[in-house]
Amino acid sequence: MSRVLAAFSCAAAALIVTAGCGSSTPAAPTGAGATPPRRIVVLGDSLAVSPTASQNFTTELQGKLNAAHPGWAIDNQSVSGDTTSDGMRRIDAALKSDTAILVLELGANDGLRGVAIATAEANLSAMIERAQARGIRVLLCGMETPPLNGFNYALEFHRIYPRLADRYHVALVPFLLEGVALNPDFNGDDVVHPNAAGARLIANTVWPYLEPMVAQTAVLLNSASSLVTRSSS
Repeated sequence: MSRVLAAFSCAAAALIVTAGCGSSTPAAPTGAGATPPRRIVVLGDSLAVSPTASQNFTTELQGKLNAAHPGWAIDNQSVSGDTTSDGMRRIDAALKSDTAILVLELGANDGLRGVAIATAEANLSAMIERAQARGIRVLLCGMETPPLNGFNYALEFHRIYPRLADRYHVALVPFLLEGVALNPDFNGDDVVHPNAAGARLIANTVWPYLEPMVAQTAVLLNSASSLVTRSSS
């Protein structure tokens, strides 16, 4: 692969504007005993389950969340070999009712297989729309593809992710594998799938985009919870 939020209150509304990383307002708890949505779903492919299902960039992110934002949980709904079409088939089941954020990490296999640019983009668009319709914020992970299907295809594939981020006002990790792709120090023997060090580096790449979304969503959820508590007392 090559290198490259009437809102709950006026304050909460201001937060949405200043957040700058899009998607819709997370759903508020519906009663005093309701559990606020603190699930982060990762919908991805083999890059999110490498080097193993129990050690990968999502488990590294969970460690960061435990330290900075206790109570948030990552639900890794990634399947090795999945394309954007596979993601389309699985997304409705993956997005549980307490999901606050979707990390969308799909497309690498589309690029390698030469899936039509319009098809991959339409699938990613539909998944973003389905998440936003549920009030789930989206973090889109950008991907590149090698010029196996021509340089023009690789260039047009690269343009999918910033175009979608701009269209749907979602946060974008420019390139998930920044510093990892083709680096033998951060990949397994196939020099394609990250090893443990690569998984840590990917988590470090994603964290600066994910952590502000968690912090902003937590503020909004706390405001909503406080309003619900006051209205029920």
